[in-house]
Amino acid sequence: MTARKQSLTLKRGAVGLISDTHGLLRPEALAALKGSELIIHAGDIGKPAVLESLTSIAPVIAIRGNNDRGPWVKKLPDVFNAKINGVLVHVIHNVKEMADDPRVDGFKLVVSGHSHKPSVIEENEVLFINPGSAGPRRFKLPVTVARLNLGSKIPGARIIELKV
Repeated sequence: MTARKQSLTLKRGAVGLISDTHGLLRPEALAALKGSELIIHAGDIGKPAVLESLTSIAPVIAIRGNNDRGPWVKKLPDVFNAKINGVLVHVIHNVKEMADDPRVDGFKLVVSGHSHKPSVIEENEVLFINPGSAGPRRFKLPVTVARLNLGSKIPGARIIELKV
């Protein structure tokens, strides 16, 4: 598994979270992510055009998902570790593939995708966020993105259901 690391400081701490677009970037998703200072795509991007469109809003951190294929994917890491406004964040497509307890490495946030099920769960002082799927609807699951606030001492996240 390839991993990349980065340290970032954001003025407002506004982070947009998106996953599982599978080549479909809806205008509703772009609208919901507007105002983000940073966007994290947690894999299964589908097409490089998705990332290009997201960069029109804010810088993008993206990892590859299990369905991402082709030469363009080779530059994307499998996991990404970032320190954003002093908070250690671990980005992985499938949270079930995490090798260690995130607390061991000091992570306070884990962002994942894969399941298409949006969730914000705090467990053992770690906030686990899955923005769900913003791409083609799967089963009866909602089409969603998420917003992460790293501008205060206590990180917070909320799921945004897209009206599609």
